[in-house]
Amino acid sequence: MKPTSKPPRPILKWAGGKGQLLTQIEAVLPAELRAGQVRRYVEPFIGGGAVFFHLAQNFALDEVYLSDVNEELILLYRVAQTETEALIEYLRGVEATYFALTPAAQKDYFYATRAHHNLQRPAIDFETPSAAWVERAAQIVFLNRTGFNGLFRVNAKGEFNVPFGDYKNPRLCDADNLRAVAACLRHVHLRRADFETCAEWVTPETFVYFDPPYRPLSATASFTAYSRFSFNDDAQRQLAHLFRRLDQQGARLMLSNSDPQQIDPADTFFEDLYRGFHLRRVIATRAINAKANGRGVLRELLITNY
Repeated sequence: MKPTSKPPRPILKWAGGKGQLLTQIEAVLPAELRAGQVRRYVEPFIGGGAVFFHLAQNFALDEVYLSDVNEELILLYRVAQTETEALIEYLRGVEATYFALTPAAQKDYFYATRAHHNLQRPAIDFETPSAAWVERAAQIVFLNRTGFNGLFRVNAKGEFNVPFGDYKNPRLCDADNLRAVAACLRHVHLRRADFETCAEWVTPETFVYFDPPYRPLSATASFTAYSRFSFNDDAQRQLAHLFRRLDQQGARLMLSNSDPQQIDPADTFFEDLYRGFHLRRVIATRAINAKANGRGVLRELLITNY
């Protein structure tokens, strides 16, 4: 991969996206990456992809492996990678239709699209590309951009269940950015897989960035339903075990998560899990309740093995 001329940005809005933390993440990237000694990048919770797009723009990477358990997300990235112009054309049609409607009709259009998207899910082959993929990818972008608070949330069946967001002028088709994203993804390996699978791609010359669903800071603050698979404390422990295994292989590792000690100073969950590694605290501004304007400053953790 070579850096692109136009800085790409995430296609989707993403809860917990790392766009605002890129400067702080940049400050603690491994020296080997800066020196060109690490040329393989692995990210097993790709989400919105802000960190990947930043690295692709600023570092020469020979190989990139991006994965996620969320099959809808990987479908979108694969369409953006190989069917860029078809996706742009479809989104332009959606945009023209949507903005020709009255506000009330726009709401109806959102719920009709959501219902169709969910109804078609059982018929989608998420492994084998088909003509249906472009429509589905466009629906994912549309629902994300017009849904409440930019959430990507599904139920246990994998059905999208975010309500209408009532935005005045959502950006539905950013053709320039989609082309920049496609340039970044051109030679990337995209896989639908759980995080354990990434061990197959890791060598001592690899930088791995983990951005799992965050551990909730309270019983009412949980948001881990970006896929139909839950991510509880047992999953956090499983991830920490993988972190230690990859550390023993010599890879450079970074992991993001919430900081429970902001709420409960006695909560040493991550200190215990990652004992012997470096824990840094960074500052982020996040939505802290269901209201779109309910935002606050939160501490988050950056954990590294270097």
